[in-house]
Amino acid sequence: MNYYIKNATIINEGESFMAHLYIKDGIIAKIVRDGEVFEPENARVIDACGKYLIPGIIDEHVHFREPGMTAKADICSESRAAVAGGVTSFMEMPNTVPQTTTQALLQEKFDLATEKSLANFSFYIGATNDNLDEIVKTDPTKVCGVKLFMGSSTGNMLVDKESVLETLFKESPCLIAAHCEDEAIIKRNTLHYKELAEKHEIVPDASIHPLVRTEEACYRSTEKAVSLAQKTGARLHVMHISTRAELLLFNPSTPLLSKKITAETCPHYLLFDDRDYSQYGFAIKCNPAIKSAHDKRALWRGLQDGYIDTLGSDHAPHLREEKFTDSYFTAKSGFPSIQHDFALMADHFRRNHLDLTALVKLMCHNPATLYRIDRRGFIREGYFADLALVDTNANMLIANEDVKYKCGWTPYDGTLAHTCVTHTFVNGNLVYENGIIHDEDKGERLTFCK
Repeated sequence: MNYYIKNATIINEGESFMAHLYIKDGIIAKIVRDGEVFEPENARVIDACGKYLIPGIIDEHVHFREPGMTAKADICSESRAAVAGGVTSFMEMPNTVPQTTTQALLQEKFDLATEKSLANFSFYIGATNDNLDEIVKTDPTKVCGVKLFMGSSTGNMLVDKESVLETLFKESPCLIAAHCEDEAIIKRNTLHYKELAEKHEIVPDASIHPLVRTEEACYRSTEKAVSLAQKTGARLHVMHISTRAELLLFNPSTPLLSKKITAETCPHYLLFDDRDYSQYGFAIKCNPAIKSAHDKRALWRGLQDGYIDTLGSDHAPHLREEKFTDSYFTAKSGFPSIQHDFALMADHFRRNHLDLTALVKLMCHNPATLYRIDRRGFIREGYFADLALVDTNANMLIANEDVKYKCGWTPYDGTLAHTCVTHTFVNGNLVYENGIIHDEDKGERLTFCK
C-alpha cells in the first residue's frame, strides 16, 4: 500500500519544517513542502497534524537472545517492541547460544530474522581468541561489524590475548564495536567485595556495582582500544560509554564522515546515576555499571559537544527470577528498554534544553552514517520509507502490563512519558499504529556501503 502523510512537522538533517510525504512502493517518493501542489496516487492518507515525522530509529546495540535463550526474548517478540518504540532497524550482538562466531552461525541468524523480524536487521560476528580466520571472511557490505568484548559480560566472549587483539585491529574488514572494561580490575574488585559480603561487612546489593565495575576499569580498557585503533587505522566504535574520563579519549572536532574512532552511550547512563540503585536495585544493574551523577552530567555535555556520536539501547532482557535475586553476585546484568528509549530521551532532551533535531541526529542520522547503511536513517527522496510519527504532547504511563518484551517487565514501570510513537513504517509498510502491531510484512537485511 502507498501512503500520504499530511501536515507533519518533519525533523530531518537539523531542520524542522511542515510538509507532506508520499510513500510509494516502500520508498520515499516525494517530500511536499508547504505551497507545493501534489496529488498522490492511490494512497492511504494519514493526517499527522500536531505530530513530528522522524526517520526510523536505528538501534545499533541490542541483545534479542535468539538462538539459545528464547525463554527471555526472541527476534519476533523484541522486534515487535522495537517497532512500538519507533525503531525500524537493529543490529544484534553475538553473545547468544551458540555464540555467533562463525560465518555459518551468522547466516543462521540472518535466516531466522528474515522469517521473524518486523524491523530491518543486521548481526555482529563475535570475536574470540581463536576465530580470526572467520572474522576476515566477513563481507562488510552485508554485515554491520565485529563485536569485541575487551571485558567479559553476559556470554563470556572475552578476547584477552595481546597478539590476537592487535591482529584483529589490523585485519578486521568491518567496524569493530567494542565493550571496554578491564577484566583484571573487575576480577580483583569482585573478589574484594565477595570477601566483605562473606564477613557480613557489607550488604551485597546493587549499590556495589559501580564499585566493582569502576571508572578505572572502563577508562583503562577504552584507552587501550583507542590506542590500538590509532596504531592500526581500524574503525573503532566504543559502545556504552559510562564515564567522564572516557570522553576525553575521543575527538569532538572531526566530522563524523571522517572519524575512525567513535563513541556510543545509552539512555540509561543519561537517565540514572548511582543514587538510583536504592530505588531501582538490580533492575538497573547493567555492564558497564551506571556511575555517578558527575559522570551523568558529563555525558549530557558530551552529547552536546560532539564527544558522543550515537545512542544505542543495549536492550538486554532477562527473566525476573534472574534479575531480582538475593545477592549482587547472582543477579544478571542488563535490562529491556527498546520500546521506550526514544520517548524518554525526547522528554529529557527538552528538559536539558536540547531539541528533537539533536536526538534524531544521534539515534537516526549518525548510526546510518557511521555504519554506512544504504539509504536509511534520513528522510530523503529515494530512500527507504523507514519512518516514525511522534506525539510530544502525550501522557503515556509506562507499565509492565503493556510492554511487548517476552520477559514482561521494564525498569521504567510507573514512569509517565510525555512523548509516544503513534505510527512506525518499515520499508513503507505500516507495522505499528496507535498501539496495534501489523505483522504481515517483515523487515529486510540491512546492506552497507564501502
